[in-house]
Amino acid sequence: MYDFLVAGAGPAGSRFARRAAENGRDVLVLERGEVGKPLACSGHVSTDVWDFTPDGAREELLQNEVYGARFHVGGPGSAEHPFYKDEVVSNVIDRVGLDRTLAGAARDAGADLREDHSVTAVEEHGDHVAVTANTPDGTEQFRAKMVAGCDGPVSRVRRELGLPEPGEKLQGVLGFTDEDDPGDFVDVHLTAPRFFAWRIPRGDAGVEYGLAAPPGAQPGARELFERFTADYDVETSEFCAGMIPIGPPRSVTAHRGFLLGDAAAQTKPFTGGGILYGMTAADHAARTVAPDDPGTLADYERAWRDDLQSEIRLGHWVRRAYSLPEPVQTAGLRALSGEIAVHMDRPTSFFSPEHLRTLLSRT
Repeated sequence: MYDFLVAGAGPAGSRFARRAAENGRDVLVLERGEVGKPLACSGHVSTDVWDFTPDGAREELLQNEVYGARFHVGGPGSAEHPFYKDEVVSNVIDRVGLDRTLAGAARDAGADLREDHSVTAVEEHGDHVAVTANTPDGTEQFRAKMVAGCDGPVSRVRRELGLPEPGEKLQGVLGFTDEDDPGDFVDVHLTAPRFFAWRIPRGDAGVEYGLAAPPGAQPGARELFERFTADYDVETSEFCAGMIPIGPPRSVTAHRGFLLGDAAAQTKPFTGGGILYGMTAADHAARTVAPDDPGTLADYERAWRDDLQSEIRLGHWVRRAYSLPEPVQTAGLRALSGEIAVHMDRPTSFFSPEHLRTLLSRT
């Protein structure tokens, strides 16, 4: 019997598997397809991502360095409101490569990672869980003391454990061009309902265009994306789509199971990104959860919420600004734009002494 069965080898799942294996746990990871595929997430991340990767990952995965963002209330050609630092604030990376690097680190730590294993059922028992999966050789059942649901926004483990859904799911779409653009700024357009569209330069790897919007919006996310790229006069390839969970449910733990990453909606409400939050929660889980003691799941709930709930709560407030009337958005962006001292993963840094001094210096 395994100590942990991890469903999903995205960043959160692989990070947890690596840390648990390093702690001497017997870990099995089941990935429903090929690690990193299909791509459904942006490759724009904070520089903190390298704290979670093995040595040498930055040199292999880095595509571009970003110094700031230009915000637009309208589409391409509309007024720009830049927010920037005189140092690198974020990186653009090979997103598929990140998943594979993290999965490789989990394997190197001793985790047993199996691709093309799709979880179909989870049964909790007094001292273990029984997990059924479709495999290349047919249906197989595995036993573990705990199951970690790291299987994305539409989580089968979450459903099987009877855990509540995220507060909201957005429809995200991505596409890429082969433009050679080593630009220092990403572009953010507040033109999608209740969210935004973006353009991210990836150096000689091309340019990423993306957009997210609530399901059922009219026009839908795909049509909005086509309009957005048409306004930029580009045609994208490698079109990708996926759900973005926003708002963690009231509980992400059951009797012998717990959720991590997108399955737990451990994401930034104002960008939808969840790589850093998911891996942060994974570290808390690896530190607090003892596979023989279901009572330690409460320790995991407290640990990750104590660390991230203020950031998530403030992130919801930031997102509300996306739905303000255009004149109010324009006035706010005009007043606040300029040099910043804010961390892209921690909106509480907006109230840091350093950033408040920066704002006061403009008055």
